[in-house]
Amino acid sequence: MTRSLRLTPGLAALALLQLARCGGEIDVPKDQPAARTGAQLFNERCSGCHTLEAANSYGSNPEKTPLKYQERTNGPNFDTRKEARADVLYAIRNGGFSGAIMPANIVVGGEAGLVADFVSEYAGRKNGP
Repeated sequence: MTRSLRLTPGLAALALLQLARCGGEIDVPKDQPAARTGAQLFNERCSGCHTLEAANSYGSNPEKTPLKYQERTNGPNFDTRKEARADVLYAIRNGGFSGAIMPANIVVGGEAGLVADFVSEYAGRKNGP
């Protein structure tokens, strides 16, 4: 078997995983490019642990999964939790507030500011449980 044929099943599996993640779109108007970029960065860097529907991010566990089955890495649900820009920047720079799981400086510089602006604007828009 040639090398390219051996890679095909792996690439197909990777493509299927990517398609499985695609269930929605970023819900930020295109006429707000800074907020949209912040949402895209949040989706790329934060969606593995945090939920924020506007960024098409649902954390490490779907909401319908019972609490006892949620992973430890499931971070705060920002759909129901409002955050101030300064607090978001602090968490980004310091690895959250407990320093237990979130990596520090997951975004830096201007990108950190865009994420902080986006989260502070879009977080907390839904009623909590």
